[in-house]
Amino acid sequence: MYKTGRRAFNACMEMQQVPAAAPRGERRQAILLAAERLFAQRGYHGVTIRQIAEQAAVPLALVGYYFGPKHELFHAIFEQWRHTVDERLALLAQACSSAAGGHRLRAIVAAFVEPVLQLRASAEGEAYALLVARELAYRTPEAERVLGDFFDPMAHAFIDALHGACPGSTRPQAAWAYQFALGALIHHISDHRVQRLSRGRNAPNDPKAGALLVDFISAGIGAVLQPDPTPKRRRA
Repeated sequence: MYKTGRRAFNACMEMQQVPAAAPRGERRQAILLAAERLFAQRGYHGVTIRQIAEQAAVPLALVGYYFGPKHELFHAIFEQWRHTVDERLALLAQACSSAAGGHRLRAIVAAFVEPVLQLRASAEGEAYALLVARELAYRTPEAERVLGDFFDPMAHAFIDALHGACPGSTRPQAAWAYQFALGALIHHISDHRVQRLSRGRNAPNDPKAGALLVDFISAGIGAVLQPDPTPKRRRA
């Protein structure tokens, strides 16, 4: 699913090297940036601490000095981007308090989708967005820790909001809806096949498709979670 997108991303990342002469005060950030790019490009288990140090142009020992073992460096990348989770939760709270009726569901989905699309389209957020799409799909101890610390609490908040916006649904159904929405979002930010399938008309990861994605997810969730208008008869 992600192979074509990874090839294009890898080519881009090869050209984006951390400056070799980073000042001492910027070395920690240089290590984080190098690790983020390499993990997004090659995967967690495809990168060594030595490669990260070389990419960041710092002594090998400095990586351990700042972050300890590799799994702690991996976790630190997500800690650095924690504010993006907070931003999505703030938008979710706004959607739940201000939108009403059928508009609330779309507002919830927009709070879930739009910040990620903006991150993916930004130069500083591209590698992180693809790292999330790539690495958190695998059930590894490193990914499970990141999911538990940063993404599961946000997921529960969105599932509760979907459940509340669709009276008559069950929370387990809302959890399925969240997962399906997540799948559509991850595919959009990592896929490049759409350009070929559209015969060159659609640009991969095009932010202009964001409204269409929000409408698509909203319609799907609404179809699944809306209550059955026909009361069920009790058996005698």
